[in-house]
Amino acid sequence: MLKRLENGFVLVNRTIIGLMMLAMFGMVFTNVVTRYGFGFSIGWAEEVSSFLMIWVTYLGAGLALREGRHVAIDIFQDMLPDKLRRYARGAIAVLILLFFGFLTWYGIQFVIFGWSKETMVTQIPRGIPYLAIPIGAAMFALHLIFMLRAFVDKDWESIDGETEPEAEIGR
Repeated sequence: MLKRLENGFVLVNRTIIGLMMLAMFGMVFTNVVTRYGFGFSIGWAEEVSSFLMIWVTYLGAGLALREGRHVAIDIFQDMLPDKLRRYARGAIAVLILLFFGFLTWYGIQFVIFGWSKETMVTQIPRGIPYLAIPIGAAMFALHLIFMLRAFVDKDWESIDGETEPEAEIGR
């Protein structure tokens, strides 16, 4: 049941990111065509595309974690004996969860602060694009919680969702 919930969560995350990227592509492409082909520009397309890029970045961070795609200096961990390395990676996971807990909390404060202000072009509350911070941080934390054991073991997923131990990646 928990695995089905995790798979659904990942599928929804990927789908949202895909739809946002498709919308971003459509707006930028249309804006380029109208600007250079017809001499006018869609004023809101650049602002909305920027907001979508921020959302895609925050929502995609958890998926990148699952595939081991975040930059890490792990040479010191790799020199540790296996059992001690697992404890070190467990401690790192706890620190990451604490960081993203704080980021979620302060991101909510940032959203509240920005809600009364409007964006320049679309005139929507700034809190709407700022929501990417707490939602993305909370989703990153959920990804880490779901894959905590795999994180400690450095057992990353491949793009198709299968697990791929780090030792086999280079083969």
